[in-house]
Amino acid sequence: MRDTAEMISALIRPRPADSHKGTFGHGLLIAGSLGMAGASVLAARAALRSGLGLLTVRVPECNRVIVQTAVPEAMALTDLSRSCFSEPVAAERYQAVGIGPGLGTADLTASALERQLQMTKVPMVLDADALNLIRRNRSLLELIPEGSVLTPHVKEFERLTAPAHDMESRRELALKMAVERKLTIILKGAPSAVLSSEGNCYICTTGNSGMATAGSGDVLTGIVLALLTKGYPAADAARIANHIHGLAGDLAAQELGQTAMTSADMVAFLPEAWKRFEKTETR
Repeated sequence: MRDTAEMISALIRPRPADSHKGTFGHGLLIAGSLGMAGASVLAARAALRSGLGLLTVRVPECNRVIVQTAVPEAMALTDLSRSCFSEPVAAERYQAVGIGPGLGTADLTASALERQLQMTKVPMVLDADALNLIRRNRSLLELIPEGSVLTPHVKEFERLTAPAHDMESRRELALKMAVERKLTIILKGAPSAVLSSEGNCYICTTGNSGMATAGSGDVLTGIVLALLTKGYPAADAARIANHIHGLAGDLAAQELGQTAMTSADMVAFLPEAWKRFEKTETR
């Protein structure tokens, strides 16, 4: 099924006129490691540009000043480790958790990820190095909370499952995994697709080749985190995020061209993408 703008619009809720920041939830982003602060910055900026109320970013000490300077709207929660994610975070106060961008694959991080999954009961979005670590210990798949979202690109997905000959075969494998694990999977590609735990496949109708650049997946993770934090069901959050992410990329390409655009440009065009779907309740 092709996800059109009309279908996406029907999923997006209006913002209540009497809302406050608590209305839109508190999300936790666990991201970054030594030399990878940019991933946490891109994901955090994308989440904040996607309307969640509060954002806490768990970062190693080496990235704390970078994140607090680059994303002043977010709260920084510093890890005990200077260079990587080494200790899980109590997740009870958050409505959703995002983990993976720039996380690294150190042994300390692998152990912390396992304990984080054991402790977390709210929906999660897992990307990048979180998926790479799960590949090393596939039993971690059993710990992912139901109603979570995985956002692998083709190679990350094949590391989790098995090689496939074409995109159609990959989608079939992803759909089987989504149903069995009660997860939603955004299989990033050209085009990207959302495979839901209900057994549905939604093909994204936005996006372009300029988005095949470093950090693009971090932006998508931030958008999904914001939507899960606001209480959207996993499949709806994934479909909306996939469409908005691609639309921001299309708007950036129209202005800048596909060759020169960066992931930061996608974040910059998120306001225009969201504006096209904005709904506000009247008092």
